[in-house]
Amino acid sequence: MEAKMHMKEWLLAQIESGEYEGLSWEDESKSMFRIPWKHAAKKDYKQTEDAALFKAWAVYKGKYREGQDRADPTMWKTRLRCALNKSTDFQEVPERNMLDITEPYKVYLIQHDAGPGRPAESPLTKDQVIQDLKSPKDPALLVQQLCSQKESCRRSKEEVKALPDVTMREHMYCELTGNDAVNQSPAAIPFLSSLTISDFRMQVTLLYQGQRVMKVTTRSPEGCFILQGRVPLGNERIYGPCSAQQLSFPSPASVSLPSWMAEAMNRLLCHLEKGVLLWVAPDGVFIKRFCQGRVYWSGPGARHADRPNKLEREKTFKLLDVPTFLSELQRGLQGKGPTPSYEIELCFGEEYPDPNVPKNRKLIMAKVVPLFAAELLQRFNFGEVEEKRPVPTPNTEGEKV
Repeated sequence: MEAKMHMKEWLLAQIESGEYEGLSWEDESKSMFRIPWKHAAKKDYKQTEDAALFKAWAVYKGKYREGQDRADPTMWKTRLRCALNKSTDFQEVPERNMLDITEPYKVYLIQHDAGPGRPAESPLTKDQVIQDLKSPKDPALLVQQLCSQKESCRRSKEEVKALPDVTMREHMYCELTGNDAVNQSPAAIPFLSSLTISDFRMQVTLLYQGQRVMKVTTRSPEGCFILQGRVPLGNERIYGPCSAQQLSFPSPASVSLPSWMAEAMNRLLCHLEKGVLLWVAPDGVFIKRFCQGRVYWSGPGARHADRPNKLEREKTFKLLDVPTFLSELQRGLQGKGPTPSYEIELCFGEEYPDPNVPKNRKLIMAKVVPLFAAELLQRFNFGEVEEKRPVPTPNTEGEKV
């Protein structure tokens, strides 16, 4: 059985092969190379060409089997990017990157072994890095030191508890994304603003009078309907079938309620036949109300925090703005602001927020958690997130109580 090449050998062989358009040497001495880096959202993106190298790496590592596994260019690219960032054989050269052109690319420096008469640089030990971080230094140097050492980038959260909050959070960012923070001070790190949201799952919890009757993790990129009847269909011949997940309100009999309250809830459900459509997109969390019954909400994008916010019928509302959330998260990581909010609450048939009536007295409510936001805050160890429970994975039917 033929021995597998290390990443450095494999990648150099691909450069020399000339098989991949855009993968080429950056200089005559062959110390740096260009790697094509076109975003899948670009109009001229072609998977067969622009994802060819990323796919080849996934195939070589056994992470993708042609004809058996679902093609996932975004994941292929992420795998190669993470491998480059973790490898001690390569170092990104950000000042040479060209990402705002028609054919964008990144540049990496090849870290060669020390030759004759050239002493090798000995990497810092874990204890040295921790000791240096405790001494007063320029924050940019702290981040550079953390992110330039493969060993230090694998350090656990417990090992950096003694460090200042900002430094620790920058280190955790280093763990998450590799070397992108090198040579940038915490006040100027733009990493969050360049993130592209690709996790469109939501955790949806339905509550009757404060009692949980359903908890589901959505799985469709088109979002989900919360409704009493059938999904309002458009012209499927033109638009194609609707693949949004359907969450139907459970019967009021599923919880213990006084008869008069159950009757009131049944009357309300009659007006929620077409329900609401919720979905997550790269730029935000959105909702559109189709039902006759009124729907109110609260959340990070709400106009009012102490009085009702009404959703108008047949109108799209943005419940959470992703750029604003990422900006607030970045400020929080820099110690300049609080934990950004991301949970959304819907109230069906009754005004909300209502300073005179607590939420557990409302007939029907829904709590919506976009999982990309919960996961980001968990990864950065940022405040109390979902009672410190793990981010749920998608389930098939949801959990009904």
